[in-house]
Amino acid sequence: MKILRYLLQKEFIQIIRNKSMWPVIFVMPIVQMLILVNAATLELKKSDVLVIDQDMSDASRQLVNKLEGNPFFKVTRVNDADFDADDQLLKGKANVVLDIPQHFERDLRRDNKVSLQLRVDAINSMSAELTWSYMNSLIRDYNNNLRASWMGVSKFDPPQKIDVSSRYWYNPTLIYAFYMAPGVLVILVTLIGMFLSAVNLVREKEIGTMEQLNVTPIKKYQFIAAKMIPFLVIALVVLSFGLLIAKLVFNLPFHGNILVLYGFTTVFLLGTMGLGLFISVVSDTQQQVFFLSYFFLLIFILMSGLFTPVESMPKWAQLLDHLNPLYYMMKVIRNVVLKGSGFFDLKYEFFSMLGYGVVMFSLAVMRYRKTA
Repeated sequence: MKILRYLLQKEFIQIIRNKSMWPVIFVMPIVQMLILVNAATLELKKSDVLVIDQDMSDASRQLVNKLEGNPFFKVTRVNDADFDADDQLLKGKANVVLDIPQHFERDLRRDNKVSLQLRVDAINSMSAELTWSYMNSLIRDYNNNLRASWMGVSKFDPPQKIDVSSRYWYNPTLIYAFYMAPGVLVILVTLIGMFLSAVNLVREKEIGTMEQLNVTPIKKYQFIAAKMIPFLVIALVVLSFGLLIAKLVFNLPFHGNILVLYGFTTVFLLGTMGLGLFISVVSDTQQQVFFLSYFFLLIFILMSGLFTPVESMPKWAQLLDHLNPLYYMMKVIRNVVLKGSGFFDLKYEFFSMLGYGVVMFSLAVMRYRKTA
């Protein structure tokens, strides 16, 4: 323990003197929490709608007014039938084009039916699907009210046999920041734990202090542990700082036990730092560490479920995801923070991350060679 204590003292002094790490430790959490949580969203906040109204009747104006009253749509109205709507879609000036044909009101009154054309820019399939869903719901509601008005009843309301009342659990107001903020925190502690620990070790190779350590009677596991523990502490401090920002800025609720979250995070960091140290012991320069770390980080983050649900991935990708430590931690932090889940609710994730950490730490110790 005495040797480990001296090694830890040396590591903390080295981290404090290395000023290139300071922005990563102190600035990155603020920037990522304030920018990424707000920017990385799949919510539909605004859609440009171009309406070509060739009828100019009371019925068509009511439909356009209903669109304009919806906060999701920014409506531009055109009455020229020859207007090039496809060009507006092509240039990205409109996301949706709604064509209201001539004799829209007359045909609706006479034939009791009429057709509308809706063209949606589907480059972003999710946005297109949401836009189409909103528009379809709005037009259906407009149709019900219009028919009810013409039929002389207060509102077209078909009899319902089943009364369904819905309620959203764990995020009742559907605030997207509550979903993203825990995920961004996982990215933060991963970068601190995996990236900085890897860079710190390989830097000693470059400046030559590694050779001096190798001729001392320090055990391999003591050396690796001394490299991991300081960044474990820093990562937990960054996690606390990130939680504080999430609470103050986004009013993120915390329903779980904070000690459970720190326990799971410690186990998670054991695996990610083990992987970082394994990368550093097989690399000779910081550039090699950067490339290898980004390679793994990019795959881990994209497959973690941060942006898209894991359940929507192909079956082979879901099976491959069991090798991804971020997949487990993303589920853990969201369940602890938003649901208040405890250890026994997440024991599968705990033992999976623990097994991953033991394997990666063992690989790093075995691969590290004490040669002068």
